[in-house]
Amino acid sequence: MRTTIVLDAMGSDKRPQPEVEASVRCAETLGVDLILVGDETTLKPLLAAQPGDKSHVRIVHAPEALEMSDHIAEARAKRNNTMQVGMNLVRSGEAQAFVTAGNTGMAMYFATKTFGLIPGVIRPCLCATFPVKNGKCVILDIGANAECRPEFLVQFGRMGSVYAALLLKREHPRVGLLANGEEEGKGNELVKAAGPLMRAEVPGFVGNIEGKELFAGQVDVAVTDGFTGNILLKSTEAVARLILDTLKEELLRSTRTKIGAALAKPAFKSVKQMLDPSEIGAAPLLGIDALVFVGHGRSDVKAVLSAVNQAKIAVESGLLDSLRQSIPLNSSGEVLS
Repeated sequence: MRTTIVLDAMGSDKRPQPEVEASVRCAETLGVDLILVGDETTLKPLLAAQPGDKSHVRIVHAPEALEMSDHIAEARAKRNNTMQVGMNLVRSGEAQAFVTAGNTGMAMYFATKTFGLIPGVIRPCLCATFPVKNGKCVILDIGANAECRPEFLVQFGRMGSVYAALLLKREHPRVGLLANGEEEGKGNELVKAAGPLMRAEVPGFVGNIEGKELFAGQVDVAVTDGFTGNILLKSTEAVARLILDTLKEELLRSTRTKIGAALAKPAFKSVKQMLDPSEIGAAPLLGIDALVFVGHGRSDVKAVLSAVNQAKIAVESGLLDSLRQSIPLNSSGEVLS
């Protein structure tokens, strides 16, 4: 039986072209059924113009789209927006996951409203996968919770460990707490309070880590608050872009460097691929009682294809059930401390 993924056709900055084009490719290359959600009068001719087999792509009409600038009041007024309509399809059982490249805050709001949280989860978090030495590292939260309490970070660590085990194939994920020093007692009040709790309650916890341990690949999961994580994400993307652009400029500066660049082209291609955020495509909202993936607003066809692939892997690996089991509850349904 094919996995069915709902794709918000009105999420990206260049909507709906990347989503429509990617939907046909997803159906053909990933073997999934795609439900495109958006204004059918816009989507039908665009889909019809796409080459390839479209028998596994269908359109569900949603006349309203959310803007990146929308606030909660404006979003609530759009009762038939693509996120709400698409998430309702997952809730009704017509699909197993929802993917959008739209407003992250709105995705979190509508996902919480539509699906609720996994029993025991206090706050959902946004989870990213970073390239590090010899592999990848899961980092959370990257923006869903600017303000956190220590117990939030404990749950982020547990859920991040599950995600790393299933999607990165880590048998015993190593979990670190991002801080300004490796020694216990370093960090702000949040980090100081969270460290002992994580040591007691998070399997594979190795203690505080700095940025150098993160990018050296010494942990599989790095935990932080959403404010810090979002700055880390955007700064890392900006530095990667600066390095690639500077290298390109320098290598094209003279005939000699152009020859060197031609010889080293396979290596540069590998580095560029490793640093390309479209290789992952989307970040899951962990803690929501459903599979919801949020991509970057600048997503292109490749990024949307990668995002749908992440959602497919999550469905087929049983991620949601594993996340539900990661939060220990007592017989009354209360979170065990």
